[in-house]
Amino acid sequence: MDHSSQEFIEFALKKQVLQFGQFKTKAGRLSPYFFNTGLFNDGESLMKLGMFYAKSIESSNIPFDMLYGPAYKGIPLVTSIVIAFASLGRNVPFAFNRKEKKDHGEGGVIIGTPLKGRVLIVDDVISAGTSVNESVNLILEEGAQPSGIAISIDREEKGSGALSAVEEIKATHHLPVCHLTSLKEIMRYIESNTTYTSHMDAMRAYQKEYGIKT
Repeated sequence: MDHSSQEFIEFALKKQVLQFGQFKTKAGRLSPYFFNTGLFNDGESLMKLGMFYAKSIESSNIPFDMLYGPAYKGIPLVTSIVIAFASLGRNVPFAFNRKEKKDHGEGGVIIGTPLKGRVLIVDDVISAGTSVNESVNLILEEGAQPSGIAISIDREEKGSGALSAVEEIKATHHLPVCHLTSLKEIMRYIESNTTYTSHMDAMRAYQKEYGIKT
């Protein structure tokens, strides 16, 4: 398996961002695993997470001029990533949005660098695709061009049809998506790690019922 993916999985397990058990998803499915980037909640974690993202974005070769993080989880993500890029010698502008438009002060919904050029969207996961659709529309309204999406995990689960949420986004907006890890890579990891192999049957059953064909 990819070394950077393995490192990220181990990092997520250590911070309990990735957990195994029984969890109810927003879609009402009973999932044998839970992944929540909100639990990367201290300075050291965000520093490492930003570097994982920055290196994944670099290796994806997705062209971009700036980064955009949709509120709320996208805000600390995009902030940590541009700091990581700066440490690598690249000064990247970024922006994020308000949930509600401000009609006083600087006004508008965008905080940070005005959206322009090729904009890479940063988020934690793509579930129903609602956040990405809103981000794409906002970027286009501002006269900029969405160039791709960077997420932490590709769940590789069916959406409303046979396609996953990530595949639906690719088909709808024709945008490349890079990720730090995926359900398939998590399963490969726990299959080879005796600490977690007891969860393998539940993971296989979940993938068989809700997973896409990869």
